[in-house]
Amino acid sequence: MSFFKKLKESIASKTEAVTNVFKEGLSKTRTAFVERVEELITRRKKIDEEFYEELEEILIGADVGVNTVMQLIDELRGEVKKRKIENAAELQPVLSEKLVEMLRGDDHAELRMAPDGQITVILFVGVNGVGKTTTIGKLAHKFKSEGKNVLLAAGDTFRAGAIEQLEVWGQRVGVDVIKQSSGSDPAAVMFDAVQAAKQRKVDVLLCDTAGRLQNKTNLMEELNKIFRVIQRELPDAPHEVLLVLDATTGQNALSQAKLFGEKSGVTGLVLTKLDGTAKGGIVVAIRNELNLPVKLVGLGEKMGDLQTFDSEQFVHALFAGLISRAEEQDPSA
Repeated sequence: MSFFKKLKESIASKTEAVTNVFKEGLSKTRTAFVERVEELITRRKKIDEEFYEELEEILIGADVGVNTVMQLIDELRGEVKKRKIENAAELQPVLSEKLVEMLRGDDHAELRMAPDGQITVILFVGVNGVGKTTTIGKLAHKFKSEGKNVLLAAGDTFRAGAIEQLEVWGQRVGVDVIKQSSGSDPAAVMFDAVQAAKQRKVDVLLCDTAGRLQNKTNLMEELNKIFRVIQRELPDAPHEVLLVLDATTGQNALSQAKLFGEKSGVTGLVLTKLDGTAKGGIVVAIRNELNLPVKLVGLGEKMGDLQTFDSEQFVHALFAGLISRAEEQDPSA
């Protein structure tokens, strides 16, 4: 069975609506990356050094990341020798396979939740402007639509307008927000939020945090203080610490992930604004270079466009055109 057929069969069990969200959300990356790879393969029939150099350029241009690109090219060279591939067209499914392997890794995409009857606490970290508050609002909507009782904590007390922004989302999705005045102690807000969650028998508590303080060096100390307050009240919490990254910033997002990942107990990543960039290859770079799972991806403006990350959906959406053509050329593909 061909690689593309296996991929398609694996996707078949998933809903068409989710598949379409991935396809639409990744259309810019598909145009910039996959179509350029196809053009290269059509133009250069032969696999030689110049072919590899051009492929390298395309991958780096899609923000796959230099380290990951070098690894990928090395693996492709090995497969070309092993399978005695001479025609560039035969390399397409091999490249797709390698990308799925890199993205899949150790897939723990599902969010870790507390047992039934207990409060799940999810903490959101990340620099300002990455779409943290929007992600919290959309996730609150998702949980609420599943019948869960949700509460929000406005722990970003330093950025002007951050509390109000979270309140707007709370009103939009019909969820209460626990807050204090601007400039107050974020750990005190978290204490209030946990107490309120216990009293109201809340299922999920989603906590916003500051992306930057007046004194940057204290940001990690502030996060540690929040951790301590939450853990004193709920020993198993937080169940997830999600680092939100803006996919449109490419390699800068990778740098942020390395910085936060080392120091703030991050358990997973959220990549926002993937629909707004042609450089969706950053997902491959982040997944391959950091030992952190991508948990959620933002694929558009609508409420339902925040999706659980699925490596097969991601690659299927990227290579949708290739899969259709493979089927046309070979009905058994």
